[in-house]
Amino acid sequence: MNDGSVLEVRDVSVRFGGLTALDAVSLVVPPRHVLGVIGPNGAGKTTLLNVLCGFIRPDHGDVLVNGVRRPTVRPHQLAALGVGRTLQGVGLFGRLTVLENVMVGATPAARSGFAAALFGLPRAGRDDRELAELAMQALERVGAAGIAGAMPGELPYGMRKRVAMARALAAKPGLLLLDEPASGLDEAELAELGQLIRGLAADGSVIVVEHHMDLMMSVCDSITVLDFGKVIAAGTPAEVQADPAVTAAYLGVTDE
Repeated sequence: MNDGSVLEVRDVSVRFGGLTALDAVSLVVPPRHVLGVIGPNGAGKTTLLNVLCGFIRPDHGDVLVNGVRRPTVRPHQLAALGVGRTLQGVGLFGRLTVLENVMVGATPAARSGFAAALFGLPRAGRDDRELAELAMQALERVGAAGIAGAMPGELPYGMRKRVAMARALAAKPGLLLLDEPASGLDEAELAELGQLIRGLAADGSVIVVEHHMDLMMSVCDSITVLDFGKVIAAGTPAEVQADPAVTAAYLGVTDE
């Protein structure tokens, strides 16, 4: 066991019928650390993320959050465990303002509290103020506090992705899972995203699943490479970039 780790994955395997999606995958995420997970299409990256989020239960192996084995984590329990996640898209509610969207993610209790507001049920005004304060803090962290009153449909895609990240940050997770955060962003937005991810690591740990190699090499403290469900390389960005197994996986070449 790795004392003090935020997340530890031990020999996790997942099979879908005769297909092995993950094969004895292990990794450790220390505090205030950015771990990148990369690999060719079909390597098992999304399956790993879904295991961490509770969407898929592994056939073998363990997932430990803050040193505690979590065999039956479900998606709705993530916030209570100190884990936040963004989706590949943005997943915002079009009829709610930016602030209201972020308030939805503020705390596990916020979900029921916000539902009370949506359905006209009684709720203390103090709860509203506390949720709004948490949401504004999250928006400030991602540089989006100035659009709190806007509707998502009015915003450019890059800003909507910031709002989605703010929603994941609103509950102040110790571990943030980012699923393809760079998709759809231009070069200027990519540079801003890189700075944002590095800033987040000052307070918590981040796992990034991403295809954009320049971003991964610049923001990650360590990288785990998957291919056909197996870990084929792990280390610093420089170590991974120089590993012949990684070149073979991406380019389909082998050393003679």
